[in-house]
Amino acid sequence: MRAMGRGDNRQTLKMRRKRSQAKLKARIKARIAAGKAAAKKPAAPSKKSK
Repeated sequence: MRAMGRGDNRQTLKMRRKRSQAKLKARIKARIAAGKAAAKKPAAPSKKSK
């Protein structure tokens, strides 16, 4: 992704929408990663017990 340059306006509706969408996707990605980590922890000891 291209960095903000001279004359770029971050306050436009399009830019606000794009930034909030990126933040939302990052939040969802973090939640999925946390969920996967939590799901993996209990699974590891159960494999050893078999």
